[in-house]
Amino acid sequence: MRLNQNILLLGKKVVLVPYTSEHVPRYHGWMKSDELQRLTASEPLTLEQEYAMQRSWREDADKCTFIVLDAERWQAQPGATEESCMAGDVNLFLTDLGDPSLGEIEVMIAEPSCRGKGFGTEAVLMMMSYGVTKLGLTKFEAKIGQGNEPSIRMFQKLHFEQVAVSSVFQEVTLRLTMSEPERQWLLEQTSHVEEKPYGIGS
Repeated sequence: MRLNQNILLLGKKVVLVPYTSEHVPRYHGWMKSDELQRLTASEPLTLEQEYAMQRSWREDADKCTFIVLDAERWQAQPGATEESCMAGDVNLFLTDLGDPSLGEIEVMIAEPSCRGKGFGTEAVLMMMSYGVTKLGLTKFEAKIGQGNEPSIRMFQKLHFEQVAVSSVFQEVTLRLTMSEPERQWLLEQTSHVEEKPYGIGS
């Protein structure tokens, strides 16, 4: 999605930046992990395929992707490459043609040292806020492997409720509809987030 290619979202624990070709080698390295392939239901790609995927994610209007950076590491080391601060990614898929107000959200904290620190929670809240305020979304779904208990618990803490279980795909679907109280709660949770221009020299 080109809409988010020139912005950076600065939170307390994480920084969200657009997925660029600079991030691909590290991302490709993560996705060689059997554990991450299982948790994300992904097939391993060649480096060339990963670059092609990154380009398609930038161009496709129905996908919004940010790379999750460790904010502390990113701010503590002026001049540090983004690649060295990468923690994971967070995505929105706007693929329900019958309901443009629905976004499927997913998050991956791939860097083992970054797990269990609340990075995934803040990244999801920031992405949901972006979806509500910039993309007009009012409903979110998360599809999570049945064995991924930490992720299921995280989404439940964020007010998502389980609406379906697929024994075929071995996944749980959770949903959150943004009522006015939910919208106010979300905006309060992300009131500290700053949007900054992203690009050369930022």
